[in-house]
Amino acid sequence: MSRRSGILEFAVLGLLRESPMHGYELRKRLNTSLGIFRAFSYGTLYPCLKTLVANGWLIEEPGSAPEDALAASLAGRRAKIVYRLTAEGKEHFEELLSHTGPDAWEDEHFAARFAFFGQTEREVRMRVLEGRRSRLEERREKMRASLARTRERLDDYTLELQRHGMESVEREVRWLNELIESERAGRDQRRSGPGSPADQEGTSGEADGLPRHRDAASSGGTPPGHPGPPDPSADTTK
Repeated sequence: MSRRSGILEFAVLGLLRESPMHGYELRKRLNTSLGIFRAFSYGTLYPCLKTLVANGWLIEEPGSAPEDALAASLAGRRAKIVYRLTAEGKEHFEELLSHTGPDAWEDEHFAARFAFFGQTEREVRMRVLEGRRSRLEERREKMRASLARTRERLDDYTLELQRHGMESVEREVRWLNELIESERAGRDQRRSGPGSPADQEGTSGEADGLPRHRDAASSGGTPPGHPGPPDPSADTTK
């Protein structure tokens, strides 16, 4: 399985965990809620769905409205198929949510993981955020070293482009610092003592650590002014 197809499968399972959907609804949600999939085609989605069905993680069901099925039959079209997450699919998605290895820190996968932080345990969120920050700090230092070595040989426009890239990384590091501090503050509040509102919450799906002025990020967004991760679907329409 390629990294990009793995990310798409993760996102599909996550969306279907919320509610069953047919293919058109899934594609719309992937485009609107998870912008990293904005350019992918049905030719990419349906093979993914078939694979998930074959693995036993999804089941196909006919559309719920009888009149829709009748209208489709009279028009010579197939009725819409609704995809539902199975118990095995839910278990598999939860296993994926618990993964905190280096893949979860990369541009493409991190955006998808962040979109489902509301369903992720706090400790896992912390490890993913800290791993992502570490990865970007390494990238920032490499960019600084490269800029220092090549500054004299670059024209003004290339130099400005490199500065812009480094500033984007620095903005995301600051954003991650805010998220990590907020997660820590929420965890400390939860441990402050029995009876406190935070203490009464569960450990899965808590979002109280998210900075309130960053709420848009909970749907997979990126920090203000950040260009966002590369589009993993750039080559899926071929």
